[in-house]
Amino acid sequence: MLILLPPSEGKTPATTGAPVDVDALSNPSLTSARQRVMKELQRVSAQPDALTVLSVGASIAPEVERNITLDQQPAAPASSIYSGVLYAAAHLGELNGEAAMRAQNCVVTVSALWGAVSPTDAIPAYRLSMNTNLGDLGRLSTLWRKELDAVLAPRATGDVVVDCRSSSYIAAWKPAATLPTEWVSVKVLRDVNGKRSVVSHNAKHARGVLTHHLLTRNGEEPRTAQALAQAARECDHFLEVTLHDGPKNTATLELVVA
Repeated sequence: MLILLPPSEGKTPATTGAPVDVDALSNPSLTSARQRVMKELQRVSAQPDALTVLSVGASIAPEVERNITLDQQPAAPASSIYSGVLYAAAHLGELNGEAAMRAQNCVVTVSALWGAVSPTDAIPAYRLSMNTNLGDLGRLSTLWRKELDAVLAPRATGDVVVDCRSSSYIAAWKPAATLPTEWVSVKVLRDVNGKRSVVSHNAKHARGVLTHHLLTRNGEEPRTAQALAQAARECDHFLEVTLHDGPKNTATLELVVA
């Protein structure tokens, strides 16, 4: 099982700790690309048009300013830096024992700045989205695509990919149709008096709940889409779980919440 998460837009900066050691992050083959993106982000964030380039409003200016000194900011585990709705429900930083080991082996956050990080990778808070055209580097999803394929394709081979990401982060990497893996995207519907509709904000929470359940449940990790659906049905949070098959080893796991 490989669980792919998006980073949260909002992040909780570390208040103490050493700066990021890029060489010490997981997936060291990404080090060169990480350094290039960080350097360019620092340069762009110092320019007068930084808010426009990064597509953020004036209220985000302090976060953009912090980008300028990324290599000096205190770092903390990614599980505590990412603090949005999904991560609040996943409780990655509170896991221990076998669940913590499973998270370290199975959870990857796909990041516009770092490419891919594990829950224990020590990183600083930053502001950068995957759909950004970042100065001389161009669109980040294009930059990361080949880099991430070299890291994630071998890990996904022969396994099931549980994809909780948004479309902009899926653009940075998805399994090739020829890869022997099952790629399952997670869709969330809300049930109100028998009427069902697609949700966005609550979808993040449901994906976090699913992530926490898959990491903490008893039993073997699911290795197929069918086993994943069966594991999801064990979670009381979901009113209904349905697996819809797609073309070429793809599927959609549909979760219905109240």
